Amino acid sequence: MNRCQPDLIDQIRSASRLMVRELGFMQPRLAASSYPPSSVHTLVELGERGSLTAGELVELLGLEKSSVSRMVRKLIEAGEIEEFANADDARSKVLRLTAQGTNTLGEIEVFARRQVGNALGLLSGEQQQAVSQGIEHYGDALRVHRLGGEPSTQQRFSLVRGYRPGVIGRIAEMHAHYYAKHAEFGQPFESLVAADMAQLMGRLANPRNEVWAVLDSGRIVGSIAIDGEGENGEAILRCFILDPSAQGHGLGKRLLSEAISFCDEHRFSAVRLWTFKGLDVARKLYEDAGFVLETEQEGQQWGKLVVEQCFVRQGK
Repeated sequence: MNRCQPDLIDQIRSASRLMVRELGFMQPRLAASSYPPSSVHTLVELGERGSLTAGELVELLGLEKSSVSRMVRKLIEAGEIEEFANADDARSKVLRLTAQGTNTLGEIEVFARRQVGNALGLLSGEQQQAVSQGIEHYGDALRVHRLGGEPSTQQRFSLVRGYRPGVIGRIAEMHAHYYAKHAEFGQPFESLVAADMAQLMGRLANPRNEVWAVLDSGRIVGSIAIDGEGENGEAILRCFILDPSAQGHGLGKRLLSEAISFCDEHRFSAVRLWTFKGLDVARKLYEDAGFVLETEQEGQQWGKLVVEQCFVRQGK
């Protein structure tokens, strides 16, 4: 274990107390909701993970079993979550959000993202990345101290925002490999993606345009971008891709959530994206995020005949 200077420990403790106060955790209700922090965290975790057992919530939240049981019962009675039989263990029930709970979570997410986004907006891009990575490592270390095991975040993924060296080339490379395998696209497609991304990266000075990347030990392994200069006040979702090494970790959902929240904050009239028929995993992510298939037609602008699809999510 690395030794830490006493003054650094005191600085982090002071900063932690300040964050707890400023984020509202000292209040009886959190994130402009009617629920205490533990209930809000439960809704957020269920939204992120899809479903959990009460036992998993006990470990995840670090609360007593009796406290979790009372909280879960209140959320069920309030119509926010529901329980159903656990196919893997008949002795326990699985919890998930109801339609009402999904709506409540949406309101919590909008509030929380605005709160954090406004604060981060006061920092430079370098400071924002330092905050993101520092909090991730610190939180993971606290979890390890409580539960045991080894820190994981140093080997895990981080999400960064804005241009960074290599992002244009990596976006083109990931698209080229993925679509060569799944749609037999070749050089025309890769060249078009590279040109489009270079053009979009040149317009990031406009605050209505943005790009996010997933990093794995500093290497770009995923991306998504919003082109906020579409027609009729619309935004265009672009370059949504994950390297195979980054799949299966919920990163696609996280990237899409970041982009959608950005669009909601900027109040675009709609968000539009183009894709191809047959990419069922991506389509489910789009539909879960509120996108609806508007049109589909055959096209070969990518160098091969495919069924192109246009999905649209109306603005909030």
